[in-house]
Amino acid sequence: MNTIINDELPGNHDLRDQFFDMINDHDLSYKLPGHNPTLGELCDELGQIQQVYTHSFRTFTLDWAYRDSKPDSINSVASFNAWFAALDADMYAALSVLSEADVQKPQIDRGHGFIASPFVQFQVYREALLIFYAKASVYLRALEKPINDQWKAWVG
Repeated sequence: MNTIINDELPGNHDLRDQFFDMINDHDLSYKLPGHNPTLGELCDELGQIQQVYTHSFRTFTLDWAYRDSKPDSINSVASFNAWFAALDADMYAALSVLSEADVQKPQIDRGHGFIASPFVQFQVYREALLIFYAKASVYLRALEKPINDQWKAWVG
């Protein structure tokens, strides 16, 4: 095991899972005014980002074009829950093979001369999660959804 698996990964996807408990299938088709994605498209984007980061932990290259899977439907909470369960297992598997020395060694090429350690790469991934949570919060408020206490404490 390494510090990412032991200390960093646990809990990072909890808010995402709680988010899917706060919405229903109909909500996934909701679109804010202007050039915004539907809520389902926003969730799909998060899954694509998770795949890119998982892939980077395996290949040591950040490839924004990488895509491995899609949810069965972007209009189904159950589909997203199943997809994210598989993505989470894949991320855990990719991170589990890294030794502590691997985790601390700058080796992931993010492009433009930025070489990150897997530890730093995970921190950047966490920031992507926080950005998703902020965006999702706008949709929750627009849909007038009740927001649970943990969401309020972490996101606002």
